[in-house]
Amino acid sequence: MDKLKVTLIRSVIGRPQNQRDIVKGLGLGRVNSSVVVPDNAAMRGAIRKINHLVDVELAK
Repeated sequence: MDKLKVTLIRSVIGRPQNQRDIVKGLGLGRVNSSVVVPDNAAMRGAIRKINHLVDVELAK
């Protein structure tokens, strides 16, 4: 199964609480922090809700 590397590129300051919760739930903390998550429908849905805050690429 493929994996996605998600990097937080924008701060969550001033963002709605649900977006903050998604960022925290993905395991992202500070700006420029990255996590590798499985490429499944649940993760893609979460990433889509915060796509303006993150950068996504395929992980190896």
